[in-house]
Amino acid sequence: MKAVFVENAEQVKVKEVNRPNIKSDEVLIKVIKAGICGSDIHTYKGLHPFRKPPVIMGHEVAGEVAEVGNDVSKVKVGDRVTVEPQKGTGESEGIMTGNVNYSDERLAPGMGEWLGTMAEYFVAPETLVLSLPDSVSYEKGVLMEPLAVGVHAAFKGEVHPSDRIAILGAGPIGLLTLAAVYARNVKSTLVTDVFDYPLDIARDMGARTTLNIGGKSNWVTEAKEIMGGSFDKVFITAGVPGIINQALHLLKKGGRIVTVAMFQDQQKIDIEQLQQNEKEIVGCMTYNRPDSEEALSIIEDNKIPLEKVISHQLPYEQAADGFRMVDKKEDQSVKVLINFDA
Repeated sequence: MKAVFVENAEQVKVKEVNRPNIKSDEVLIKVIKAGICGSDIHTYKGLHPFRKPPVIMGHEVAGEVAEVGNDVSKVKVGDRVTVEPQKGTGESEGIMTGNVNYSDERLAPGMGEWLGTMAEYFVAPETLVLSLPDSVSYEKGVLMEPLAVGVHAAFKGEVHPSDRIAILGAGPIGLLTLAAVYARNVKSTLVTDVFDYPLDIARDMGARTTLNIGGKSNWVTEAKEIMGGSFDKVFITAGVPGIINQALHLLKKGGRIVTVAMFQDQQKIDIEQLQQNEKEIVGCMTYNRPDSEEALSIIEDNKIPLEKVISHQLPYEQAADGFRMVDKKEDQSVKVLINFDA
């Protein structure tokens, strides 16, 4: 089968590999769509903390069941599915509490023997496979996983409809966090970015207002003036230098920051802002099954135009172009899907 590899930093190739075999509790999925995620770009650039080249890329997927193991009972050949792509292994706090994202040995596609989703076929345990409702297209189905990240962020933020919320970064995760917040009936939202085109999408998806902060040194003050005061919750979806302290200065006393983005560098914290004003910084790591189920429900409800996040769909032969586009923000790229259905 054909598979998309990152062989070295910024080197993407399509290679022929053996079609994987399945175990008795596993499902073989014929991949229709796979998404390029921000964490995939970290791998592409050689910066990911645990997913290292050479590796078959991808963890976002939607496809059709091609084969099932002898012990599989919840899905059958021909079913349309997506996957919650994380495994908790070993005896750990995550396994004991049901929070797979807490697991001491958490596995994701592209780690060890678990191959990534950017291939003609992908294997997942039955326990991680979710059926797609008939009304949900493969394009939207592939958004379940990144939307679950936004849903978990909203959960960690303890979002309430009356909250005034800022989302810092209008990449796919920022936009899907906006969707998760909007699904909780929050109307007072501001989304920031350094490009106008994703902010246009944010407004289409329900953001009350947006702010291009490119080249602005006083954007924190401007954001609070636009919204009529400080924010109850701030979601950081772009891990850029200085963003923690900027978020702290956006926040009201007793407010909460949720860190959703991946951070490559250390961040300084204004401890006076944190302590004297009883502000909170909360970590946020992937999702758990309730988040995935809620994400799928939001997609099925079809009340939010999630398809606007998808900017490009490319055949797998052009995967290298897709990674470059996302990395360099070329051609107004946001979420780029890699197609295997030709």
